Amino acid sequence: MDHRIATLAVHAGRVGLKEAGVHAPPIDLSTTYPTPDPAEATASLEAFVEGAAHAPNPVYARLYNPTVARFEEALATLEGAEESVAFSSGMAVLTAIVLATQERGRHIVAVRPLYGGSDHLLGTGLLGNSVSFVTPEGVAEAIRPDTAFVLVETPANPTVALTDIEAVVRAAGQVPVVVDSTFATPILQRPLEHGAAFVMHSATKFLGGHGDVIAGVVATSARWAGKLRQVRILTGSLLHPLGAFLLLRGLATLRLRVLAAQDNAILLATRLARHPAVARVHYPTQVSGTTSALLRRQMAGPGAVLAFELHPGIDADAFLAQLRLITPAVSLGSVDSLIQRPAALTHHVVDPAAREGAGIAPGLLRLSAGIEDGEDLWADLAQALEAVAGHARAA
Repeated sequence: MDHRIATLAVHAGRVGLKEAGVHAPPIDLSTTYPTPDPAEATASLEAFVEGAAHAPNPVYARLYNPTVARFEEALATLEGAEESVAFSSGMAVLTAIVLATQERGRHIVAVRPLYGGSDHLLGTGLLGNSVSFVTPEGVAEAIRPDTAFVLVETPANPTVALTDIEAVVRAAGQVPVVVDSTFATPILQRPLEHGAAFVMHSATKFLGGHGDVIAGVVATSARWAGKLRQVRILTGSLLHPLGAFLLLRGLATLRLRVLAAQDNAILLATRLARHPAVARVHYPTQVSGTTSALLRRQMAGPGAVLAFELHPGIDADAFLAQLRLITPAVSLGSVDSLIQRPAALTHHVVDPAAREGAGIAPGLLRLSAGIEDGEDLWADLAQALEAVAGHARAA
């Protein structure tokens, strides 16, 4: 029987609990497992080294952990994927994709803007790759015979710009497309249904949702998942089972949290757009035309993250210092609201010219709405805006 996303978020990854006589998924903290049958253990080891998802004996926690496997099964279900592979962070996911796809080549096409860490990793060439940073319209021209994959983040960090996944897939041709869907989660967007080969998440954000676990996960085909597991084994970038437990627990409330935070983001974006101290709001509902059509076709809602710019003469850092409820901090997707200035933090490592070319102005502020009362959030923003605007007028 097919179930809707709200039901899947609660029940995915819970197979076998009744038979085990437990209600909550157990946490297996074992680092090693008994191997009474040496032949079985050797065969299991060989299977894992070849990228298998399961084997008769776990052997060692770097190869397999049942708690992590439960989270992987749940996320694959939510994304409509054959399999998913969990890692110690979102950056570990991107690193694994770069390494796993090198059989295709070492050139990568990346659509800006991206999360600053992703931009920096690809730009350094540390993993032996080269990269062409492009706009969505430049994907087709940038493809080369040695292009391993195309990377796009939509909604984009930090401008919340939307990119047409299907258009990028068409432009990429036979080159696989990787979509970072961290801002959307599978509640609002399922990139594999639009032709992407991989969908990745910084699970630290909305999937965990409480600011207490760092993790990454990628959903894809069984073939690519096997390659990614090989990289994970060799690099040791495994997700700790306690983190997997927290993520699996977080999935149960994912839809409730995302929709509640999205309601707050819509309210805040609307009011910020009307405030005289605000020059521009970056949020899908504040853009008409093709963006509105793409939002309706590709997503189930605009999401819980927005960005905005204050009028020239109003100091963004002074504004942050006036906030009392919303926390100035990096990261996003938590139950509490977080705000930061990307040019100074998450995207500070990106070349300044490239940063501004991607629409990341020095004073741009990124706000991740939490699930607090929306009126309380607005009151905090309004008092901070009035304080800095009044100071600017007095100056």
